[in-house]
Amino acid sequence: MAVGLQVVGLLLGLVSWCLQSSCTSSQVWKVRSQQESVSSSQWQFEGLWMSCVATALGSLQCSRFRTVLGLPAHLQACRALMILSLLVGLASIIVSILGLKCTRIGRASEHLKDQIALSGGVLFILSGVFTLTAVSWFAARVIQDFYDPLYGGVRFELGTGLYLGWAASFLAVLGGSLLCCSCRKKGPLWQFSYNFSSTSEGQKIYRAAPASDSSCRAYV
Repeated sequence: MAVGLQVVGLLLGLVSWCLQSSCTSSQVWKVRSQQESVSSSQWQFEGLWMSCVATALGSLQCSRFRTVLGLPAHLQACRALMILSLLVGLASIIVSILGLKCTRIGRASEHLKDQIALSGGVLFILSGVFTLTAVSWFAARVIQDFYDPLYGGVRFELGTGLYLGWAASFLAVLGGSLLCCSCRKKGPLWQFSYNFSSTSEGQKIYRAAPASDSSCRAYV
């Protein structure tokens, strides 16, 4: 049972890392609202690294953000969080593989392998939290700017890259939880021992001996 949980958790972690990679490199984190678009045959979308414009004829033009310090603070933070989640996710994959019960690492004990697998599960959960924080923060800013009546810039809507990030974070947390559950200790936390001897004697009851007949005689 524990081996199955570890394998499933590792597979979910691998899928989540692939989705995290796709989310980080995606340029569709936000799409220009059709209410702001002059022509319905032209689409504008942006990601963490560049802004693109596509037309109905199939042409696509992308331009990278030329400055780093001039970018909004939330965009720089989302970049850092996604890169950190990829690094932590890669480390968690390696650690989880080493901690599987079906793998052999020299003369490592079962307790040590459980600790390694538990560390891999915690790293998976941490990677998912980083991704969830980045995409949720970015989505919150897009929604805030869209409904802000005083916002003078171009209004955007949520893109498919954000949904990839949410799916990746969910799978990462689920896979890490399965790895952590596979390492839980079996049996009760407290064990009581009872020592009972069948040869032990019960409580003894002492009765007074009956009086003898000679003591009851009267002498004249």
